[in-house]
Amino acid sequence: MSRSRPRVLFGARARILAAFVVLLTFSTVVSTVALRQILLARADARTDRNLSQEVEEFRRLVIDGRDPRDGRPFAGDVRAIFDVYLARNVPGQDEDLYTVLDGRPYRSSATGEPDPDVVRALRALIPAGAASRGTIETAGGPVRYLAAPVRVEGRTRGAFVVTEALRPQREEVDEAVRIAAGVSLAVLLLASGLAWLVAGRVLAPLRALGDTARSIGDEDLTRRIDVHGSDEIAELGRAFNAMLDRLERAFEVQRQLVSDAGHELRTPITIIRGHLELLGDDPEERRETIALVTDELDRMARFVDDLLTLARAERSDFLHPADVDLDALTEELAAKAQALAADRAWSVDAVAVGRLRADRQRLTQAVMNLARNAVEHTGPGDGIALGSAFAAGEARIWVRDGGPGVPLAEQERIFERFARAGRARRRSDGAGLGLAIVRAIAEAHGGRVELASRPGQGAAFTVVVPVREEDPQR
Repeated sequence: MSRSRPRVLFGARARILAAFVVLLTFSTVVSTVALRQILLARADARTDRNLSQEVEEFRRLVIDGRDPRDGRPFAGDVRAIFDVYLARNVPGQDEDLYTVLDGRPYRSSATGEPDPDVVRALRALIPAGAASRGTIETAGGPVRYLAAPVRVEGRTRGAFVVTEALRPQREEVDEAVRIAAGVSLAVLLLASGLAWLVAGRVLAPLRALGDTARSIGDEDLTRRIDVHGSDEIAELGRAFNAMLDRLERAFEVQRQLVSDAGHELRTPITIIRGHLELLGDDPEERRETIALVTDELDRMARFVDDLLTLARAERSDFLHPADVDLDALTEELAAKAQALAADRAWSVDAVAVGRLRADRQRLTQAVMNLARNAVEHTGPGDGIALGSAFAAGEARIWVRDGGPGVPLAEQERIFERFARAGRARRRSDGAGLGLAIVRAIAEAHGGRVELASRPGQGAAFTVVVPVREEDPQR
């Protein structure tokens, strides 16, 4: 419990959620502030339009209006203009109309006593005698005004002022912003919950990866992560599974190496120990014992070299490919094979002319193992043939002998480690690694080993290596 709580509070899922909440909160605050400023700007613009419309109506009355008492133009009667306009026009909601005549406040549309803050501001505006627009701070809140002077015969006789209280509009704006903020908060909470669930689903493969890594022990490397999709986390899961595959193969090779070494080294060690324990003082007996011990040590050294070759076959640097002339390689292999047993009837079936991309030393090792295998399963005077050819985009190198052949039931098994042919074919007590090495070298080249044999009719082993299209074959 004490370990899981910090992981929940400070794990990747919590950090993702925290980053999401911080980002969403920041964007919500910014958008809310921007929304309020936009609504206030629109409200102020609407107020200015209303004020301008009211002043425009007053100007039309001054220019084109007539006195309803006698039907004639006002002819500079400012008092009559103010009276007629205030009688005919009803100001809009939150609007008030004020008039100034000969430097003194005259009448207004305000019910009751006019706002003293507005009257004081008007007294300050009267001496200017020019049109003006602005905002007045009053006890009841800010008031927007537009003042238009009334001139008669070039002299300012008065002023017409229309005002509109801004507080009601701003209260509406604030209410709208509060509603928007409440909705944004609800959306934030809902989105945070969804983000927590989504983050859990997105991070589920990572948790599975951690659980799998913790469950892997020295004895079990078979567990894998169930991967779906093609995103970055899925690629991580596939890479982790591929790593487990490599580790499993590496551990399997290691276990096989230890098991094989323990199995095969036990016999020569027992032989050496037994002869050394029974070693006497007779010089001839000592020479025989030393020769036997040396032979067993040589066999152990060859066995260890073969095991190391099989272990290295799983590594990426097992091969060092280069361009190889197959005709020259075939002749070289034939010459080396004859040195294994001069009493065999060696021959060359065919020599392919061309080049391929391969590891020359590893191919030589594989073919020499096949030649040594042929020697071990034939007698003096028996025929052994080598050859090479290009066919169907592949290079083929074979060793053919006239020995007892390989039974059909054993033709797959003999390529396994420590597998030996039956007594009818086997003439030596090798460790049974030669053909396994041949197959490992062929498969490292992307190829294979083929066997064609019937009991009593000899055997033909062929190393098949694919040839690239750009490799010239002839």
